[in-house]
Amino acid sequence: MELLVFGHAGLPVLAFPTSGGRFFDFEDRGMVGAVADRIDSGALQLFCVDSADRESWYNQQISPRGRIVRHQQHEEYVLTEVVPFLRARNRDPRLVAAGCSFGGYHAVNLALRHPDIFSGFVSLSGVFDLARFLDGYYDEDCYFHLPTHYLPRLEDPWYLDRFRGSRYVLVTGWDDPCLEENQELHRILSGKGIPHQFSVWNGVNTHDWATWQKMMRQYL
Repeated sequence: MELLVFGHAGLPVLAFPTSGGRFFDFEDRGMVGAVADRIDSGALQLFCVDSADRESWYNQQISPRGRIVRHQQHEEYVLTEVVPFLRARNRDPRLVAAGCSFGGYHAVNLALRHPDIFSGFVSLSGVFDLARFLDGYYDEDCYFHLPTHYLPRLEDPWYLDRFRGSRYVLVTGWDDPCLEENQELHRILSGKGIPHQFSVWNGVNTHDWATWQKMMRQYL
């Protein structure tokens, strides 16, 4: 697995690419440039990781059970290899997960599952209705990796107390194909009393890099 690091200090941000994307996408698509001044000033440090979506959620060559297992392996890689790598370079107690589209899912799911590690998420046009990638298959592991499934039933104060001390940002657009999924997650977060910022942008082609660059600039 490869990754890229931008910056030397400041708020550490673990950035996930879009569907099946690569670790260099945030640089190539102008996301790093959108916050270059903050990176250069030491206010922000980006850790851009690779995805395994085409080996997991999008992999029609293996069983749905194999897809969720591969996804879990990728999460384990992030937690046991990337996070220690990040912490060896940045001691800021905060850690934000961020991503666009499918990367927004990864950011949200990881931050909610591990609020002792992540202090927040920034999801730009996130996609959250992932059950459709499992061809009707469903088990406990699927449940615990679908935020719109596990979050409504979550009552453990260990999680809820940490959620309420974190910073969560959910952003989408009125013409975004993922608008309804973001509205649903917003409704669930609100119902659980979890503080978060929810914004719906006006404009055209909001599910696109040009808009995400502006969002990146505003919310990070």
